[in-house]
Amino acid sequence: MACAISAALASPPEAAALQPCGNAGYSYAGFQSANRGHGVRATLLALAKPNVQSGHVAAWVGVGGAGLGPNGSDQWLQVGLSAFHGTGSNLYYEVTTGGSPSRYHAIDAQVAPGQRNRVAVLELAKRPDWWRVWLNGKPASGPIHLPGSGGRFQPIATAETWDGGTRVCNRFSYRFDGLGVAAARGGNWQRFVQAHRFEDRGYRVTASASSFVADVG
Repeated sequence: MACAISAALASPPEAAALQPCGNAGYSYAGFQSANRGHGVRATLLALAKPNVQSGHVAAWVGVGGAGLGPNGSDQWLQVGLSAFHGTGSNLYYEVTTGGSPSRYHAIDAQVAPGQRNRVAVLELAKRPDWWRVWLNGKPASGPIHLPGSGGRFQPIATAETWDGGTRVCNRFSYRFDGLGVAAARGGNWQRFVQAHRFEDRGYRVTASASSFVADVG
């Protein structure tokens, strides 16, 4: 789901059109960390049931992005909440590496609004370039190999919407609490220093030192 994040960093939001929110394709509301890290964590909750007209919405933390893997390949690992047209929220993680298609893994198919979940992706202490997804303090995945990834990425915490190819205004309200970045493999958690802000047209980020809310402005 992070496939457009590098484009969002590289180019400004497109000119306003006759739509109440969002760009064509992907839109974001969140932050990239000021510091590189070996992992990222947050407590996520949906403040209301998402309203998805087409495509999907999501709230996730992760590392990597489009073109950031070996030889310019796409490489990322993310975990968070997602919702599609006609569904409620679910917990998932997604892996993209080695030029292969993204692999979406459902963790929990039913997550109620207001339900808090602590999620993280973290590089393993004794295995450089190998990562694991965590949910509420317990492993939610096996070891995941991201070649050349150790300490390279500035972690991201963001809400996201994809319009499914139809210009719509998908609506969400997500809260991110307890944001942290791992300064070493296996942990050494530090404060997530908010640097680049994603705030595409019609979406809003309301932030404090270690938390933020992303919703429709």
